[in-house]
Amino acid sequence: MENTRICIIGGGSRQWAIRFLMDLSLQDKIGAHVALYDIDRKAAENNKEVAERIFRINGKSHLSVSVASTLDEGLKGVDFIIIAIEPGCIDIRQYDLGLPEEYGIYQSVGDTTGPGGLMRAWRALPLFFDFARAIEKNAPNAWVINYTNPMTLCTAALYKAYPGIKALGCCHEVFGTENFIASIIAKKEEIETPDRRDVMVDVSGLNHFTFVTKALYKGVDYIPYLKEMVKDPSTFPDLTEKAKKRVADGKWFESDHLVALSFLRDFGTLGAAGDRHLAEFVPFFLNSNEEAWRYGFIRTPFSYRVEEDKRKKSKVYTDEELVAAPSDEEGVDILLSLFGERTLKTNVNMPNRGQVRYLKEGHIVESNGYISADSIVPIVSTDPSLAVQSMVKRVETEQDLALEAIWNNDMDLLFQAFISDPLVNINVDKAHELFTRMIASCGLRY
Repeated sequence: MENTRICIIGGGSRQWAIRFLMDLSLQDKIGAHVALYDIDRKAAENNKEVAERIFRINGKSHLSVSVASTLDEGLKGVDFIIIAIEPGCIDIRQYDLGLPEEYGIYQSVGDTTGPGGLMRAWRALPLFFDFARAIEKNAPNAWVINYTNPMTLCTAALYKAYPGIKALGCCHEVFGTENFIASIIAKKEEIETPDRRDVMVDVSGLNHFTFVTKALYKGVDYIPYLKEMVKDPSTFPDLTEKAKKRVADGKWFESDHLVALSFLRDFGTLGAAGDRHLAEFVPFFLNSNEEAWRYGFIRTPFSYRVEEDKRKKSKVYTDEELVAAPSDEEGVDILLSLFGERTLKTNVNMPNRGQVRYLKEGHIVESNGYISADSIVPIVSTDPSLAVQSMVKRVETEQDLALEAIWNNDMDLLFQAFISDPLVNINVDKAHELFTRMIASCGLRY
């Protein structure tokens, strides 16, 4: 496979693009040329220099990189496409998060659901419609991995504009749950913590609102043990002081999975995403900072986003930092599997063909799948509890409204999606006011 061509849309990214290039340099199976495309050409040029150093430092002469001047140029004849973009300048996110907060609506992330997630979708989906059309024109048989949030809607937009596309959404949130379950198993069995890949979880739902119905290790399902564990009140301590320390230390992404465990205790199925994502889909955990702190998770502030954006853009890598080491991401593993080097079982976001039985045919759903030569076969998931099914179906309907609204540029329908979200817990007049202000402030710009 010496002539493999890969395009990274969002090739100036200092997160996904660099991580993928590092992981690519760990393998010797594929000789590839990587085209970086980004509307910020300078960022892509900077990443080209970093990529060349990565390949040189890791002794990968069979890998090369260039910067594409146009999207069509980057996509022409490629075999594999990564999409990892920030839809609009980072400053817009202050309105995604800040305007709802003026109305008492709190968001812990604001990129998938809630008012902020919907506005991000409003910015992102037209770009994804264009990406899909360009892919159909230039690389109709390429496989596409989307990393961009809102994962479900961005991936759905690709299929909406090009129904024949071969695309999946790839998210690492389930990996964190696998690691958490592995730590529980280690404590119970008094053994060294297993590798997360040895814990076989059955996942079902929508991205960031996904649930674990089974968790097998060496043939034993540990969900019954977790169900007994959550009956003990000591499993749910008040973590306010721990959360305050996380705020002080800027540990914005840490959690103790108490929200995930609360779903198991109260609704019969374990959450499979991080607490800060799960909490945004329901009205139970984000009434205030203090309510979130009880569960140990904290809200990621806009100020962090700005500082992190500046840090990444200005970062100068040392040679030592570019020595490749295995990451927990699976983009390159998926690439190798699609090219027939292995078979990989992992969680994927793809159109529902019956793998999630309680959701609509065609909706982008998250479940496990087998990835092998030019093929992804979704695995039928075990149904979560009826209560969880009901909550997930409500999210599905909201996403359907949003997709159709943005596809048709129908602002009345977009408002219906907006007010359907349980975080929008204000009266209709206030909801109209907030929606109007967000539409004026949260549109796509660079």
